Amino acid sequence: MQYTLEQGWLREARRVSSPNCEVRPAGCTPELLVIHNISLPPGSYGGDCIERFFTNRLAWDEHPFFEEIRGMKVSAHLLIQREGGLVQFVNFNARAWHAGQSTYEGRSDCNNFSIGIELEGADDDPYTDAQYEVLSGVTNALIAKYPAMGVDKIVGHCDIAPGRKTDPGPAFDWPRYRQQLEDADRP
Repeated sequence: MQYTLEQGWLREARRVSSPNCEVRPAGCTPELLVIHNISLPPGSYGGDCIERFFTNRLAWDEHPFFEEIRGMKVSAHLLIQREGGLVQFVNFNARAWHAGQSTYEGRSDCNNFSIGIELEGADDDPYTDAQYEVLSGVTNALIAKYPAMGVDKIVGHCDIAPGRKTDPGPAFDWPRYRQQLEDADRP
């Protein structure tokens, strides 16, 4: 599937604006793609907890785990749900709060120059065929739109925050994802 970016928004995504973002610093444009995973509560899929978390509307007393994340204000640019649905929280031209304390090739604060995509999942749960398909299509659209970003500038959250983060985890099939990107480049 082809995906279309219009003024920083993915046409095919449902838009749910998060307040957890800001203008990128002067001179910073997207040049790094960071792959994450999230499930709320951990290991639970479906529902609207992720959406409410990224928009600061999560009821902290709804589940015991939520006490551990109480008050956190985070977001990602995009969420790819298990069935392949897309929800965009932050304009790709803006700075989402997804990477936290992070470093890539000697540059700190990756939020300034990256795009964060969350896969609904957990480190040890296999991701779905739909998620790989959608992720590959969206990645190709982003690379086409942002010239500084390329297949060599795609990392996991674990790569830019080692010791602190583990996602997308061992269940993420990097060779499969990279092969899908390569296959899309062929005529």
